[in-house]
Amino acid sequence: MKATVVRYQAKAERAAENRQLIEAVFAELEERQPEGFTYKVFRLDDGVSFIHVVIEHEVDDPDSLQAVPAFKAFVAGIADRCDVAPVATGATVVGGYR
Repeated sequence: MKATVVRYQAKAERAAENRQLIEAVFAELEERQPEGFTYKVFRLDDGVSFIHVVIEHEVDDPDSLQAVPAFKAFVAGIADRCDVAPVATGATVVGGYR
């Protein structure tokens, strides 16, 4: 399984907006029920730091998070919403539970 971890800091005055855009992504994912990946987003206790984790599953013909319109809307303005720009890092899944 391939995993990608993205971390960034939103501007304090735009953190709530950022969260709303993320919630719209999850609402659309719930509606569409795409296959082939797991997607989790964490907002850290400082209120402005976010971590996104995408784990791609090994399936035939997987869907892409990049194809979800709400995700496209989220990434379209990310640079303007951030104090610290997103940094994507590849990761290896060592283990997990549920």
